[in-house]
Amino acid sequence: MKLSVIIPCRNEVNFIEECIEAIYSNDLPPTCELNVIIVDGLSDDGTRDKIKTLSNSFPNLFLVDNTFQLTPYAFNLGIHYIKADYYQIVGARQILTPNYLSKSLSIFLEKPSVWCVGGLVNNIYVNQVGEVISKAMSTTFGMGLGNFRTLQESNYTDTVGTPMYPSWVFDKIGYFDEELIRNQDDDYNFRVTKAGGKIWFESSISLKYYVRGNYSGLYKQFYQYGYWKVYVNKKHGEVTTLRQLVPPLFVLYVFTLPLLSFLDLNSAKIFSIGLLLYFGFTLLFTLKKSKSIKEFFGIFKTFPILHFSYGLGYLQGIIHFLILMKKPSNKQKSLSR
Repeated sequence: MKLSVIIPCRNEVNFIEECIEAIYSNDLPPTCELNVIIVDGLSDDGTRDKIKTLSNSFPNLFLVDNTFQLTPYAFNLGIHYIKADYYQIVGARQILTPNYLSKSLSIFLEKPSVWCVGGLVNNIYVNQVGEVISKAMSTTFGMGLGNFRTLQESNYTDTVGTPMYPSWVFDKIGYFDEELIRNQDDDYNFRVTKAGGKIWFESSISLKYYVRGNYSGLYKQFYQYGYWKVYVNKKHGEVTTLRQLVPPLFVLYVFTLPLLSFLDLNSAKIFSIGLLLYFGFTLLFTLKKSKSIKEFFGIFKTFPILHFSYGLGYLQGIIHFLILMKKPSNKQKSLSR
């Protein structure tokens, strides 16, 4: 049995060694041949030199150039590089537990209807802002009900992070859509479920994810998630999950309040109850997660950034893709990495 682990990477010199060491520390069966393929977007921060040094210590560690410097190209380049029976995708900032690979492999044997397996995400922060962001992202209020980042119990789901797929899935439904700069994993897993496959979230396997620690990058990241989600919806001719509609509807609601106040003050007062409820839930979940005054204000600030950035991006996507019938904006192709 052959297993390929594919790591899309660009300028991750501070994390790539721990990521690789965790993969090779996994308790794989002796009959499993492991290949680790780092698909690098021409890093210029010392990452490539680090990988070349590590290849002297770890067998079957390969460095592949990704001249496109975009994630879906990295996925496909890694899949095509070496023929394997299973493919595991791991981000360079993701640190797998020792049982992640073996447990995923066993689930495919136990559950023949499963086409994709992923585990629990434990957010780790690189600075104080990252800690605040990770706490907000670990809540259902921050990320939505059913989001894999907040799941705690093993079950079927609509998508997972850090997925493993049997090779025959790619033969059956094709590869990652290289037009999708964001949401390429959500798109692929939606294609899995549309083709009759199931996706399994396994709570007994997990990974550490080093959350990026700045608000501007967070805003751009979630704005792009919303924007590209509309493109995915247009591609499939349907809304892939209902929870994605909540942020854009909320943004529209907030934008209409001033207009309603101008037209009918009494109706606006009634209508504004929703806004009060939003800030009430923001306050409630902030209190649950914060341990200091400074952390309180940081988490309280993070929730609106998550929701408004996604909602605004989604609304721009509706205008761009559904009303004006345009192709994706070049501006939204640059990642917030």
